[in-house]
Amino acid sequence: MTSAPQDDLLRWRSEFPILQSTTYLINHSLGAMPARVYERMRDYAEIWATRGIRAWSEGWWEAPVETGNLLARIFDAPAGSVVMHQNVSAIEALLASCYEFRPERNRVVYSELNFPTVMYVWEAQRRRGAEIVEVRSEDGMTVPTEAMLAAIDERTLLVPISHVLFKSAYLQDAQAIVRRAHEVGAKVILDCYQSTGTVPFSVRELGVDFVVGGSVKWLCGGPGAAYLYVRPDLWSTLEPMNTGWAAHEKPFAFEPGPIRYASDIHRFLHGSPAVPAIYAARSGYEIVAEIGVQRIRAKSERQTELLRGLCLEAGLPVTSPEDVRRRGGTIAVQVPHAPAVVAALAAREILVDYRPGAGIRVSPHFYTTDDELRAFVAAVREILERNEWQKHERSGAAY
Repeated sequence: MTSAPQDDLLRWRSEFPILQSTTYLINHSLGAMPARVYERMRDYAEIWATRGIRAWSEGWWEAPVETGNLLARIFDAPAGSVVMHQNVSAIEALLASCYEFRPERNRVVYSELNFPTVMYVWEAQRRRGAEIVEVRSEDGMTVPTEAMLAAIDERTLLVPISHVLFKSAYLQDAQAIVRRAHEVGAKVILDCYQSTGTVPFSVRELGVDFVVGGSVKWLCGGPGAAYLYVRPDLWSTLEPMNTGWAAHEKPFAFEPGPIRYASDIHRFLHGSPAVPAIYAARSGYEIVAEIGVQRIRAKSERQTELLRGLCLEAGLPVTSPEDVRRRGGTIAVQVPHAPAVVAALAAREILVDYRPGAGIRVSPHFYTTDDELRAFVAAVREILERNEWQKHERSGAAY
C-alpha cells in the first residue's frame, strides 16, 4: 500500500473496520463507521440497563445540545448554538414553521440542483402562501453565483441552499449569497450535509442564519443524527409551530398549552430525542474534530485532483468542477453502463454510487490511500473491457 509521502492521516485507518476488506470510496453517501461506535452503543445500553429512568437526568435529556457542542467545534459555532435532530427534512420543516408567508415577502429562493428532500419541504409551503423561485442551472452540474444573487430580492424571505451540491460536488459561494440575502432582509438556511467534515467553514465568518446537515456522510456518524445551528441573536424572534415538550422553558413542569418556549437553543427541539443515534454519532465527530477539517480538506484537494487526472487519462469524462476551490470532496465521472459498473465494482469490494445526470460519484476521505484511487480506475477499465458489467445490468446497485 502506497500513498503520498508523510500521509500521517492514514494512521486513522485502523479505527474503521470496513477498510480492512473494502475499498471505501462512498463517503459522500455513508461514511465508514469508527470502531469506537461499538463502545458508545454499549455505553448507551449499559446506562439504560443499570440506571433505568435515571438515564434521562444523567445525560440522555441534554444529549442533543451536548453533542451539538462537538459539532460547534468543527464549524466554529458558539457553544450552545447547535442542537441535534433526526434528519434534515424534519429540521427544514421546523424552520419553515417559524415563518409566515405574507404577499410582500413570501419568496423562497433555491436552485434546481438542491437536494430533493429540501425541495419537497419548501414546495409544501406553497399551501401556506410561499412562492418558490427556482434558479436554473445551465449545465446541470453548477449554479452561477450571479444567477443566485439576482434571484434574491426584497420579497425574498428565505434562501435554503446546499453548500456543496450533492450530484457534482460544486461548492457554492455561501458568503456572497449570505451577504446578498442580508442586504434585502432575507435569511439563509445553509445545508452543509456535503461539506461538514471535509470542507472547512466558519458560521461566524459567514454570518449565516441557519446551518443544517446530518452525520451520515463525511462526519462518519451514521444515520438518525442531524444537526441545526441557529444564530443566537435570532432565537428570541422565532417560535416554531413544529414543536413539542422538549422546546418548553420548563418541560418537566408539564404545563398545559400554549407552550412557553425555552429562551435558548432548546426552543428548536420538539419531542424526545433519538438518544441511540446521538450516541452513535459522537465518535465520528470526535475524530473529525481531532484531525481538523483544514487537514482533511488539504488531503481531499490533493486526492480529488489525483483522481480527476487518473479518470481523464483513462478516457472517463469528469463532470465535477475543474477548479478544486469550487469543488467539495467528490469526483463525479461519466462511465458507460454506470449502474451496472457500480454493481460490478461492489462485487469486487469497491464501493461507489451512481446518480443520474452526474455519473459515478467517488469520494476519498482522510483514511483513503492513493493506491485505492488507482485501483478504482483500473477496475472500471477492466469491467468495461471485459464486458463484466453485463451480468450486473439488471441488478445495478442503488445506494
